[in-house]
Amino acid sequence: MPSADDQTDASEAAELRYVATFDPEAGERASEAVVTAVAALTGDAPAELSPLYEAVEPDSLDSLVRHARRSDDAGVHQLWFTYEGFDIGVHSDGEIRIRRGPVAAEP
Repeated sequence: MPSADDQTDASEAAELRYVATFDPEAGERASEAVVTAVAALTGDAPAELSPLYEAVEPDSLDSLVRHARRSDDAGVHQLWFTYEGFDIGVHSDGEIRIRRGPVAAEP
């Protein structure tokens, strides 16, 4: 379940944001966790949302997390994409950051 108690850096402080988690060690799939978290935020059933593959290839997202978990010394990897009007940041440590609106391009 997403939480508005995200403790992210100050650059995100003014943005509406949520954090959800999944357990990659237990085999939970990042792609399924993203859909579940967004459904919780929108109040829709997961099946009522647009297909995740329209935003990101679900199997590739899950593979990225699995690969990053096997590379212990590589740090935490992250991938950002837009889905259902939210910016989604999936971190290989099992954290999903969700913000309203598209990520602004940095100058």
